[in-house]
Amino acid sequence: MRRTLRLFAAVKPARYLEAGAPTGLTGLFTHSSPRSTLLYLYTRTLEKLQDVPESSLYRQSVEALTKHRLAIVEAAEPPGHAEWAARARKIAEANPSRFGVATAGANQSAEGSFALQVTSGGKLFVHRSEPAPSDDRYEEWNGERDEGPGSEGLKGAEERGEHEMLFTREPTDSPGAKVQWEPEPQLTADQIEEIESKIGGGLIEEVLRVAENELKLVDIMQENKVWEELEEKPAEGQWTYFERDSQ
Repeated sequence: MRRTLRLFAAVKPARYLEAGAPTGLTGLFTHSSPRSTLLYLYTRTLEKLQDVPESSLYRQSVEALTKHRLAIVEAAEPPGHAEWAARARKIAEANPSRFGVATAGANQSAEGSFALQVTSGGKLFVHRSEPAPSDDRYEEWNGERDEGPGSEGLKGAEERGEHEMLFTREPTDSPGAKVQWEPEPQLTADQIEEIESKIGGGLIEEVLRVAENELKLVDIMQENKVWEELEEKPAEGQWTYFERDSQ
């Protein structure tokens, strides 16, 4: 569907994909910021692979593929991105209380902050950090019984203390302290299509899914130490595939 829409919109000088729009694949929607997300995922993957022995075939293959894809994504820079990055860093430095600064890719931010700085692999990433919308229908029941009307209210000293803290603590934000955050420039539709063509992994949203899973897989491979010798040696010929006799 998305590729068809691109053909119809070919007359426009600069085309951008609408975030959240259907991609034509069930359950997969257009990503709002694919470039910066891929740069972060690839950089974190390369950083984590440093803990895997260089002799490991797993590290060699994943490292080579990740570096190749990282170079492709880095080469496609949105118009005005360098200027935006400079302005974004100035805003972050001028408002340290509004930005959570983390190192080694820690995925957390200060309370009340709307953006996050992450340092990974010697690079600084600044991106929005918005909480996911919650739905009461999917929240797990805490086991408390409904005791009928008249039973609502604060039940213990601990709960009363939390309630008091909410009303006595200093406000973390005020109407006069709002920060004018400028959205990150996005790739044009042509740039995204070029990335998809060079990587050859489907839509860029599919490439993102693969990058997310690869980053998670590094931890699993490290935990299991797949580069070490097997505790139980394989039987002779177990890993030999059927081969055509050359004689």
